[in-house]
Amino acid sequence: MKSITFLSVLAASAVGLGAADDLKIDVTHSVQCDRKTQKGDKVAMHYKGTLGDSGKKFDASYDRGQPLQFTLGAGQVIAGWDKGLLDMCIGEKRTLTIPSELAYGDRGIGPIPPGATLIFETELVGIDGVAPPEKETGKDEAKENKEADKAGEKPLKRSWLTTDDVQGHEEL
Repeated sequence: MKSITFLSVLAASAVGLGAADDLKIDVTHSVQCDRKTQKGDKVAMHYKGTLGDSGKKFDASYDRGQPLQFTLGAGQVIAGWDKGLLDMCIGEKRTLTIPSELAYGDRGIGPIPPGATLIFETELVGIDGVAPPEKETGKDEAKENKEADKAGEKPLKRSWLTTDDVQGHEEL
């Protein structure tokens, strides 16, 4: 509850400030899905927040073992989150570099000094009412398949074959 209050205060201080093009979004783990986040979704996010200038961690949901839940685009969190977490798939990870204008501004709050750029490592854990993708297709698997293809090997297949037929089965 402490972190939702913390982020809510930040959201209130950032309303109407800044431009989205100052926000930097790096997708660190991509996932394919049919339904991405949109304004009004109740989402669950894991995150770690650090100060841009020093790298000092100021908050992390991972430390509490529970993701933060909020409604995206409703001003419950800082503007950098409301903008930077749109169009995500469940399981996707992003690093957001948020300028102070889309975070706490010139006032700062708690361990965050005035004018601070913030870096958040985020992971979308869930969207209320949306089932997670059946199979994640992430960058890591795609990279492995691409490397295997270049080496003339068969791409990795991550699937299991199940069968009732055990005749002719031999132990290796």
